[in-house]
Amino acid sequence: MIVNRGLGLVAAVATVLAAAPLSAIFQRWTWLVQSAIAVAVVAGVAALLRLVRVPLWGQVLGMFAGLLIALTWMFPSGSELAAVLPTPGTIAHFGELLGGSVQDMRSYGVKVPDTDPLLFITVLGVGGVAVVVDLLAVGLRRPALAGLPMLAIYSVPVAVYVESVPPVPFVIGAAGYLWLLVSDNIDRVRRFGRRFTGDGRDVDVWEASPLASAGRRLAVVGVVVAVLAPLAVPGMTGGLLDSLQSGNGNGNGRAGVGGSPGRVDLFAALSGQLNHSEVADLVKVTTTETNPFYLRFGVADELRPNGFHVRNPSGRVVTRDLPDPTDGATGVRQERYRATVEVTRDLNMPLMPVYAEPVRTDGLNGNWQYDPKLQIVFSNRENSRGKRYEFDYVRSLYTPELLRRAPSLSAADQVVQQFTGRPPAPEVDALVAELIDGRDTDYDRVRAIYDHFSARNGFRYSLSTEGGTSGRDIVDFLNNKAGYCQQYAAAMAWLVRAAGIPARVAFGFTNGTSKDGNTYVLTNRNLHAWTEVYFGENIGWVPFDATPAYGVPGNTRSDWAPDNDAPDPVTPSAGSPAAPGETDPSAGPSGPDEANRNVDEGEVPTTGAATEQAPVWPWWLAAGLTLLVLLAVPALRRMALRRRRGAAPTVASVAPAVDAAGGASGAAGPLVVVEADADTARARAHAAWDELLDTLVDFRVRVDRTETPRATADRLVRESLTEDEPAATAVRLLGRAEERARYARDPLVGGELHPALGAVRHALGARADRRTRLVAATLPPSVLLRWRTAVTDASSRLVAATGRTRTRMLRWNPRRLLAGRPAR
Repeated sequence: MIVNRGLGLVAAVATVLAAAPLSAIFQRWTWLVQSAIAVAVVAGVAALLRLVRVPLWGQVLGMFAGLLIALTWMFPSGSELAAVLPTPGTIAHFGELLGGSVQDMRSYGVKVPDTDPLLFITVLGVGGVAVVVDLLAVGLRRPALAGLPMLAIYSVPVAVYVESVPPVPFVIGAAGYLWLLVSDNIDRVRRFGRRFTGDGRDVDVWEASPLASAGRRLAVVGVVVAVLAPLAVPGMTGGLLDSLQSGNGNGNGRAGVGGSPGRVDLFAALSGQLNHSEVADLVKVTTTETNPFYLRFGVADELRPNGFHVRNPSGRVVTRDLPDPTDGATGVRQERYRATVEVTRDLNMPLMPVYAEPVRTDGLNGNWQYDPKLQIVFSNRENSRGKRYEFDYVRSLYTPELLRRAPSLSAADQVVQQFTGRPPAPEVDALVAELIDGRDTDYDRVRAIYDHFSARNGFRYSLSTEGGTSGRDIVDFLNNKAGYCQQYAAAMAWLVRAAGIPARVAFGFTNGTSKDGNTYVLTNRNLHAWTEVYFGENIGWVPFDATPAYGVPGNTRSDWAPDNDAPDPVTPSAGSPAAPGETDPSAGPSGPDEANRNVDEGEVPTTGAATEQAPVWPWWLAAGLTLLVLLAVPALRRMALRRRRGAAPTVASVAPAVDAAGGASGAAGPLVVVEADADTARARAHAAWDELLDTLVDFRVRVDRTETPRATADRLVRESLTEDEPAATAVRLLGRAEERARYARDPLVGGELHPALGAVRHALGARADRRTRLVAATLPPSVLLRWRTAVTDASSRLVAATGRTRTRMLRWNPRRLLAGRPAR
């Protein structure tokens, strides 16, 4: 039974590891603590029952009883007795938690909060899996079948994340499953035989045999392939790779943002689609409203130092009645319309485009939910691709007078506290204080901020943003005054929050320019972002579009947020034509329609100073210089090495020149002959010989390091040089110096080694072809060979260090849990 207790412990830990995928669903780690407690109770009860030799069916009943007690303690029903022992009231309370879990699963989107119903169903499921795993692995000794209940846990995030299943938690769970298999295998071998290596040596119980090691490696490779293959093979998943591609901000030809609503990078997706060169139809919408506002699908309301982010939505299913904004509204003119939306295959995201304030939907199933606070339709199970649906919505119209009469919200208001938070930015606060100075109402403050983003203040529309030196994007944008919709929307929302008024950023489509009656065809060029400001519960969120109208195809302006770049209206006398040089701003080539057409064709009109694009040639020049420097590194390294070898300390003296045969050369005048001590002479000889070998490698002359220096010199004279040239005498001098340095008591202290090297190098270069000489000068093969050898040596040292570390870690191997224990 001692062995069974050890295997039961491994089964319990493997079950907890198998529950790792649930971390992708919950916001916090309460579920893990409670699940670990439940699994520990189950494993403890099973160990005690096996200790007293209870039958298998009794062990199963005992484990379920222990799980029931653990659930009763962690989820009490209210009475003191029910907090320790289960009662009929406890069972009824568990039934209520099960019902509440179904409702919470429909109401919350991932990641879900720590609600009692969701925690209860999670702990109950993990504890039940622990009972089954213990039964299969320990009671029936079928640990391979224990992988099925473990896999059931992983099916939960698979069902929630339709297109993006986190792979890392699955690897953790698979590691626990492999540990369980290995532990059972070791126990079986220990009880019924002994292992050996094949060379006659026994293997200790904790030591890995070659066959077992090979099996574990194959298992690990299989798990890795099973995890990575669906991510790499097209069509098997739309998760990890698609989310990485869609979040880079470069666009990929379709508006897929991947992942769950809480992880959608709407700013990156919008940036990529606006900069994409191709135009793709995304949505076709037909509405009974003559002049609708923007079709919206997302909201970012969490402001961090790096910008606005999307938080996790939560709400009710769209198949039920949705909140009706006409109930309780005072002073706001509201009209009801109906719209039909057809989403193309190019729009792939877990958010559904709708007009603000929908009240009823047709054509969407219960997997889609509506968040009344964010006013978005989302799903954790499906995406919008290819959907067709209808919905009724309410359009709210405001007047400046109505918004001006709206009372200011208290600083203690929950909405104010939630939607006015912002990182510290003294420059922004100073600008806002200047803009709202003397404004008495919230609407006047918002209009002052809204009017600031106008051409009169130097702001212009541009699809390319300019960098800055402040270190903060908001300050850089306010200084450069150039950007597109996402910069304008985020900047205005930030400034409005700095004024103490709740604000957020909304995402959607403008009305575009392709219109057939009441039907609009919206493309990726119609993707847009704007600001929404909260004016109290009776009014709600009011849209403000601060982006210059000429840069937004199909833009819509309102009475409370007019086009602040429009020219002042001119009132000519009745019946008189317009003054010369004046044109109707709504007609002709300078009207909004023409501006929208220019934007669609890639022409962005500007106001004020012309947009200057930074020259590209400095970047190309810098890239070319960088490439030349990188290519010159091997040659520079070769030159430095040659210079260092020639810089050995020497002692010079004047003596007659001596030829290679030992006689006087008869040359006129004295020559400088190098004399040095023995150690210096040996160092000079070795350096000169190393330089000769590198020269041979550079000129592709065969080098045999098993030869003696004299044999190498003789071979070079026979194969690459001639007897009657100075290079032959020079190479023999180098060989004799190296031979004396290696084997003789007294090295060669005389001789012009470096001039000899120069003679050999010149002779070899004269016999080599042009390509060999060019490569030897620019990319010396000797340097590249030395680098490759260094990399190989470093890799060998790393492998050796890894092996030593693995040997030391064997003492902590989990298989030691079963080592040295007698079988029962």
